[in-house]
Amino acid sequence: MKKLHVLIAGGGIGGLCLAQNLKKAGISFSVYEREDEVSKSGYRLHMNMDGGEALRTSLPKHLYQLYVQTSRKNPRREMAVLIDEQLNEIGVRPHIGGPNEKEFPHTAVNRRTLCQILLSGIEEHVHFNSTITGFEQDEEGVRLFLEDGTIAKGDLLVAADGINSVVRRQLMPEVSPVDTGARAIYSKSPLTKEIRAQLPEILFDGFTSAIDEKGTYMAIGPYEPRRPVAEAAKELAPSSFIEHVDDYIMITLNVSEQLKMTDDELRKANPSLYHQIMLELTQKWHPVLKGLVERINPDTVSILSVRSVEPLDPWETRRVTLIGDAIHAMPPSFGAGSNLALRDASILAKQIIEIEEGRKGWKEAIAQYEEEMRAHDYPIFEMSSNAKTARTFKPTIK
Repeated sequence: MKKLHVLIAGGGIGGLCLAQNLKKAGISFSVYEREDEVSKSGYRLHMNMDGGEALRTSLPKHLYQLYVQTSRKNPRREMAVLIDEQLNEIGVRPHIGGPNEKEFPHTAVNRRTLCQILLSGIEEHVHFNSTITGFEQDEEGVRLFLEDGTIAKGDLLVAADGINSVVRRQLMPEVSPVDTGARAIYSKSPLTKEIRAQLPEILFDGFTSAIDEKGTYMAIGPYEPRRPVAEAAKELAPSSFIEHVDDYIMITLNVSEQLKMTDDELRKANPSLYHQIMLELTQKWHPVLKGLVERINPDTVSILSVRSVEPLDPWETRRVTLIGDAIHAMPPSFGAGSNLALRDASILAKQIIEIEEGRKGWKEAIAQYEEEMRAHDYPIFEMSSNAKTARTFKPTIK
């Protein structure tokens, strides 16, 4: 029986997780990533059971332990907490997707660290600086075309190339990302031992958001690994390249009303300007919260226009399928996007293994993955896209 070869477009979290699954199962694969390395952008990611369990089943034991050790320390409360601009608690709500009921529940990770862990051991199969221009598929397989003229051949193609997916654009030309109108400034504020000692514990709960009377909304996400990243990597993956990461607090400010700019305009603007906007919007806030903003390194400031790929009616199953943001990019309201990309990769891998072992044909297996993905992920998309749901907290009894 012919052995499968799987082509993966995109070397982000979902694509690399799928690749780790395939390596574990002994299935041949190649990953094509347009950038020259993994995840240059992005900071802290919330992790829940969907993502954490996908990593547990996908990674070799030592890499899974490295993920656990470099994930954030257990918070006092694994809840989303809402405060006002003077640090008074307003309410709480649970996260989507519960943590594991074990000693080390899934909490949060540094995006680049997670990608470096996911790359470990599969480096020779990941082709960086590989820009995809299109593909062809027929009853025999799939051909993937790269900008440098290379043609990669395989039996299946998985689009893990994000919201701007080149593969989806060709496969589903009628589908385009929707601009939600939301704009958010992302940044990092340092978290030294001295700063940590001055901050109240409420800022270190599962995820804390602050809102003032004008509706200015700030998300506050600490990243304090259970163990120093470099130390854990030296013991658990000494041959892998895992960078050191200082503790930090991710600060995200909603500026939808202040910055009604196009993507092109946002890309050209000066990060120092965004930092100044953050300072102006929070100038009357509690000194602790103002201090977080004042200490932000402008070099870490970037702005995101929040776009989505909305749920689709079931489509014709082909040799080309999609995972993660390529098929269901959603607002970051519940921190679900990365977790769903990991889950997609894990459940798709199970179906590909069924094909490899001759228990299913490719069409049946891919159709089953797509049906399961839609049933689980689309309701979460709807919740994440509902502004009322995202801002609904159970009032704190005082």
